[in-house]
Amino acid sequence: MSGTLFGIVLYGVWKTRKVDNVHDYLLGDRDLPWWTIGLSIMATQASAITFLSTPGQAYESGMGFAQFYFGLPVAMVILAIFFLPIYYKLEVYTAYEYLESRFDRKTRQLTATLFLVQRGLAAGITIYAPAIILSTILGWNLVWTVLFIGLVVIFYTVLGGTKAVSVTQKQQMIIILTGMVLAAIIIIYRLPNGISFNDALGIAGKMGKLEIVSFKFDLSERYNFWSGMLGGVFLFLSYFGTDQSQVQRYLSGRSLSESRLGLLFNGIIKVPMQVLVLFVGILVFVFFLFVKPPLHFNQSNVKELIGTPSESAYRDLEQQYDIVYTQKQLAVEGLLKGLQAEDERTITAAQARVQGLQNQEKELREGVKDLILKEAPSAKTKDSDYIFITFVMNYLPIGLVGLLLAVIFSAAMSSTASELNALATTTAIDIYKRSIVTDREDDHYLKASKWITIMWGLIALSFALVADLFDNLIQAVNIIGSLFYGAILGVFLAAFFFKQKDKNALIVGSITGAILGAILVGLLRGEMLYVEELSSYQFKGQLDQWSMMVGSVLGAGIGFLLIKQFFNSVGSNAIFWGAILGEICVLVIYYLTYIEVIDLAYLWLNLIGCVLVLFFSLLLAGVLKEKQV
Repeated sequence: MSGTLFGIVLYGVWKTRKVDNVHDYLLGDRDLPWWTIGLSIMATQASAITFLSTPGQAYESGMGFAQFYFGLPVAMVILAIFFLPIYYKLEVYTAYEYLESRFDRKTRQLTATLFLVQRGLAAGITIYAPAIILSTILGWNLVWTVLFIGLVVIFYTVLGGTKAVSVTQKQQMIIILTGMVLAAIIIIYRLPNGISFNDALGIAGKMGKLEIVSFKFDLSERYNFWSGMLGGVFLFLSYFGTDQSQVQRYLSGRSLSESRLGLLFNGIIKVPMQVLVLFVGILVFVFFLFVKPPLHFNQSNVKELIGTPSESAYRDLEQQYDIVYTQKQLAVEGLLKGLQAEDERTITAAQARVQGLQNQEKELREGVKDLILKEAPSAKTKDSDYIFITFVMNYLPIGLVGLLLAVIFSAAMSSTASELNALATTTAIDIYKRSIVTDREDDHYLKASKWITIMWGLIALSFALVADLFDNLIQAVNIIGSLFYGAILGVFLAAFFFKQKDKNALIVGSITGAILGAILVGLLRGEMLYVEELSSYQFKGQLDQWSMMVGSVLGAGIGFLLIKQFFNSVGSNAIFWGAILGEICVLVIYYLTYIEVIDLAYLWLNLIGCVLVLFFSLLLAGVLKEKQV
């Protein structure tokens, strides 16, 4: 593991040893081929969280998370057609430079600041997430694990800049893909004798783990086809089109065509890669149907019970678990025999039996979590992020364990390096050079960029050292992005498409009015409900199909009339205040969801944030009557 990691770092430092100006440091030589761009884009997004958290999510909930990525190919095509030509034509360092030429400096710096806030928070999580899990599993000190990951990344990112990030990511992504494929093969090989790959698929299917697509339209359901294709498209348009950590990857391409191919390569390969990672989690689930897993996967939590008054209760739960698990094994064997004999009656009976025992096992696991919280109230009992690494450490050959640990560390390093490089570029170009020190020589900005990289690295490390573990790490990163990406994307779409009074404004005014109307009607149809857990009444919105239909019709009509009457053109002040109002509304909506006033999956925040910015900007444009830009 150590040899692989340090070999990649030294390779990156050697390849970028001649970087001696700010252009090459922040953009590279702009000579990267499409496959390097594509792998670098994938590696930037595929953090260690992907390979630690996603298999555990599949273990618990099945393949449904794959729907999160359904909108990715669509977003890549849109970006390749509309976004990339503008960036290449203007020869920008950052995506936000374009906004000053279209609007003004304050709009550029507002979007840059929104990016810096959300990406700065995410950088801390991408370091903390693998560190907390690996330190627990390997018995390492958490602080030293965080420092190891962070300082290694800071070292080669500061020395080589964006090209060091890209060339190391290519090697890291190859290791990551190889490691996950080998993990899947080994899991299949380690299944008990007499259990074929088809048997494993059959069992997983009957347990409801292979249901990838849900066409049910439910705004409260976190992952379904509609949230992936609507909310997901807007998330990926904003992430890949306006997030500097991604924009910087394809701006390093040797030509517009190479960058387009890199984006499309990501769109084609990313979904199958994510399905592979989820499928590894499904295979681990099937494996643990035949080989008994621990009652609680985070063993450091279990240690909190040893020597406490709750230890005896924990031992009782373990004894009950042994009985339930033995019964479940027999039921699974009955299900397997039914599948092999194609006997539907046997399959149905065994399936119900296994599901019932699975529910009993879940109750026992919840009992352990209650005991842990009783003895250690600050402990984080959500243990799904520990499932895959527990399997790796206990059931894979030693050589493959080292490779998969290298996969996790490589993923942590690659995504963190991209984030630090992007944070440094945005700070140096959009803030420091534009507003603080505006007239110094190139060497000054090169040194400043390196010091800014160190600064952001230390900020990320500081956040990682004090961060707390979310219920699910990959969701934590996506939620942070969803809080900001919609507003940023709204600014860019206004810049691209609303330069004059035309039909685009009427169309978007109608669409945004429809969405806002649906939300408003959903809130108006809400009611006060008594929540027993809180011993109080709470207001619950009702965002269902009826709300969507009535609110959409009313909102679309009102939006159309308002824009037709007042819209002139979107100027700098309209978009600036529209972005601020839109972002405030997104944060309020998320807070209402967090306190359970409304029930809205976080992916919809990307769509809502985007259309709110557009709607407010169009209305303000009519009020302010700014000169066209």
